[in-house]
Amino acid sequence: MSDNASSPRTLPWPARPGARTWRCDPAPAEVRDFHTALPGHSPTPLTELPPLAAELVVGRVFVKDESRRLGLPAFKALGASWAVHRTLAERAASRKEPGPVTLVTATDGNHGRAVARMARLLGQHAHVFVPQGVHPQAVAAIVAERAKVTEVPGPYDEAVRLAAEEAAGPDAVLVQDTAWPGYEQIPGWIVEGYSTLCAEIDEQLAAQGVVEGPDLVAIPVGVGSLAQAVVTHYRSRPSGRAPALLSVEPEAAACVLESLTLGEPVSVTTGDTIMAGLNCGTPSSIAWPYLYGGLDAAVAIPDADSARAAAHLAVLGVSSGPCGAAALAGLRAVLTGVGAEERRTALGLGSDSVAVLLSTEGTAANPSAC
Repeated sequence: MSDNASSPRTLPWPARPGARTWRCDPAPAEVRDFHTALPGHSPTPLTELPPLAAELVVGRVFVKDESRRLGLPAFKALGASWAVHRTLAERAASRKEPGPVTLVTATDGNHGRAVARMARLLGQHAHVFVPQGVHPQAVAAIVAERAKVTEVPGPYDEAVRLAAEEAAGPDAVLVQDTAWPGYEQIPGWIVEGYSTLCAEIDEQLAAQGVVEGPDLVAIPVGVGSLAQAVVTHYRSRPSGRAPALLSVEPEAAACVLESLTLGEPVSVTTGDTIMAGLNCGTPSSIAWPYLYGGLDAAVAIPDADSARAAAHLAVLGVSSGPCGAAALAGLRAVLTGVGAEERRTALGLGSDSVAVLLSTEGTAANPSAC
């Protein structure tokens, strides 16, 4: 949906009034300690952008800038590092003869690069399956991590299927950031890894006088793993605000919006989109209960809105690719146009509200990849 308030289009809008009372268990506390101990670790910036607050008629807007995370241009390194650490530790405890293992994954860009980086640093091998439509520079960045890359002439879901087949051997393990029945432990570790991002936001907001936390968090969504981590964080807190949580997807791959609308997880046929890292047709099986329970609303946006948001963020000093900028584009769609006041009321937003936008990736290294 365009940010043009005069647009006549109707915005699909599955709102869930009970989401802020839904509760779950928190992520393990040791994840943050693990990341803090990694070489080169530092919290990513939380940047306040007053021009966006004025445009959206809210009190304050902050952008969590994940353009540089553990030496990579996206938040994915948080999940990959924790999951690979846990995977190798468990294999070492169970194997009679330790030796190199091949870490296999499918990716739209940054997750595969993060897995490949961890494999290289830890003396392991990596084999990355890349679906059709991923930018050649993103593929080249994975190759530069000394990973074997197989390009798949099909969508993301097909790349995941082929990666799972490849990882069936004894010296290979699938490190995938989506889950399905029978494959849920490692995706669960990846979700746990993302919790560090949310803990940083709490501390950074408090340092800027927002002690109770945000009123809204906008989350770019592919299969829903990051959204699961955000829901887990904010729906397990014993105190503070229970913020509204908004998922944002491409119109070409709105599997979470469609699933929330129908009340059950469904697969959708995906199309082309510049938001390549969000181009996923099936919600993660472990994410779905959290998305259904804890998301307040979902929105899908066209490529033009994401591109416009990325350009605007660049003017304001934030490096954000199409996937990361989706959070801004989605919130613009919600707070402008036909029905905006009803949507604002449903989310509990007023002129003094605090919004946090998750910009999940930068522009420099992996174009159109999250």
